[in-house]
Amino acid sequence: MDTFFAIIGLVIAFFLIKKRESVGNSLGEYEWMSYVGGIYGVVIIVAILIFFWSLATLTGTQDFFFTPLRLLFPFLFKTAEPLPTDTNPFL
Repeated sequence: MDTFFAIIGLVIAFFLIKKRESVGNSLGEYEWMSYVGGIYGVVIIVAILIFFWSLATLTGTQDFFFTPLRLLFPFLFKTAEPLPTDTNPFL
């Protein structure tokens, strides 16, 4: 199922870049968007992030892709619990 969503993400990223003018016009523009190039710049940045996220999902490199976020926000990522060890000396 992850592969399916990753392929859909690649298609969405392609169409966001191809149709950025119509997407930008439908979303509108806010003041904070002027710092990153306006609505069209925001649409391109979102499309690039979706593309790389989908590519990382397809190749199985999400751990490498999200390492900077994991270092900045460790509470957002669930860590694997260690397996319980057998501490019974009589077994």
